[in-house]
Amino acid sequence: MRILVCGGAGYIGAHMLKRLHAAGHEVVSFDNLSTGNRHAVRWGELVEGDLLDPGALRDLFHRHRFDVVMHFSACSLVAESLREPALYYQNNVIGTFYLLEAMREAGVRNLIFSSSAAVFGNPLTERIGEDHPRVPITPYGQSKLMVEQMLKGYAVAYGLNSVSLRYFNAAGADPEGELGEEHDPETHLIPNIFKMACGGTGEVLSIFGGDYPTPDGTCIRDYVHVRDLCEAHLRAIAYLEREPGAHAFNLGNGNGWSVLQVLAVAEAVVGRRIPYRMVERRAGDPAMLIVNSARARDELGWVSRHTDLRYIIETAWQWERGARTAHREGRIAGVECG
Repeated sequence: MRILVCGGAGYIGAHMLKRLHAAGHEVVSFDNLSTGNRHAVRWGELVEGDLLDPGALRDLFHRHRFDVVMHFSACSLVAESLREPALYYQNNVIGTFYLLEAMREAGVRNLIFSSSAAVFGNPLTERIGEDHPRVPITPYGQSKLMVEQMLKGYAVAYGLNSVSLRYFNAAGADPEGELGEEHDPETHLIPNIFKMACGGTGEVLSIFGGDYPTPDGTCIRDYVHVRDLCEAHLRAIAYLEREPGAHAFNLGNGNGWSVLQVLAVAEAVVGRRIPYRMVERRAGDPAMLIVNSARARDELGWVSRHTDLRYIIETAWQWERGARTAHREGRIAGVECG
């Protein structure tokens, strides 16, 4: 197939390009490079453009014929969404609307959407299944839920088929060391631990909240390896071939680790202690988020294969060390450590 990857220069999008290429698909990336990295697009053509530009989208779909669109483009910082909700409704909701309209005009009928466990808000059960109430507590989660609701309407009215994949903490890196996590600013826990590991004296990791109702007082999250997420997106393509309509699946490791547990495993991987300090909670952070992926297993045939936290962290650390070397040698830009 010929597949458009919106956000192909980003963390998950770039890994997806590699997986699609390995599966024999032709890929084209569409990215405004506001948070993505040009050097991460190593498979297929990169088209620079913004989802908020309907003209650029029309031109893209006029020049290329696509069988499937994968949509990873989004603003995704929970705290930022509370400070700047308009940015999230504009980029995540309106941008997706323009994408759907361009697809409809071009006759492209299949979309795989990168959603989030943030659509559920504060969990009412230990593990979150698809039937859990969706009551997002942040504009980020609200924007993802709005898109899911749009997709239902487009399926009924226009025959645009979709699969929304909800996950929370993508982690790890390409086991071959070609790709990894590169954000600026970096807000994710594991790469920030690595920055402390190779930083200068005085660098201290901030842990947001030590008084949650969890065994050690820190937030518990479900970390799923980025390669497993890519496999789920690939399986979603085959699913739409036999199941038209708008569908949603939760993706997770099935295990939950606290911030302090992640820190302890990372310290063992990097071989040194990481200093930290407890600071105030961040607004919009639930105490626990662990996903129930039984429906994805039963209907997509997908399971998280890389369930060991140490393996997830080891792949990320392997890439981090290689990226620092490449940065020093001038082969890639924008990778900083310390």
